[in-house]
Amino acid sequence: MKYGDEASIMRALDIDSWRNLSKDKIVKFAAMMPDMDKEVALKIIEQFPEFRLFAADSVGAMEKAHSATISANRDSQENVHKAYQDIRLILAGELKDENLTWEQKQHIYGLLMETGEKDNETHVGTQRSLGSWLKNVGTVVGLSVLAGVVFVGGRMLLETRDGTESNTDTVDT
Repeated sequence: MKYGDEASIMRALDIDSWRNLSKDKIVKFAAMMPDMDKEVALKIIEQFPEFRLFAADSVGAMEKAHSATISANRDSQENVHKAYQDIRLILAGELKDENLTWEQKQHIYGLLMETGEKDNETHVGTQRSLGSWLKNVGTVVGLSVLAGVVFVGGRMLLETRDGTESNTDTVDT
């Protein structure tokens, strides 16, 4: 075993108390569990009776942050779209000037097309950003769930190996 006592685990996590175990350190702790002495791991896990609440709070905070990001992004996207729409209205008004040459009208048509393309690029970029953000949130939520499974599964495994092992290894013939 790489970690035979609580002190070595705390040093590896760079904490001086289990109360200082942050969200990112919980994931690291879960990854370290296979290298821990079973009794030490069980003793540490027993100090986390509120882990389920911690995981639920973490997911709730991520959901709240996601909602706020979506809302802020929607407002920003609407502002950009409105600005491009205003520019196109102004350019369309300029096209009504009878004194414009064909070249000037072509230039305005080009500007109209350019604003439409930039408006679309902004939309596509926003969608990519949101997709990336959602993927990151999914990863964090997945890791939180994984950490919970490791905690619960590790505890069950330790309890099973500590004496309540079933006889499923034998095969009746």
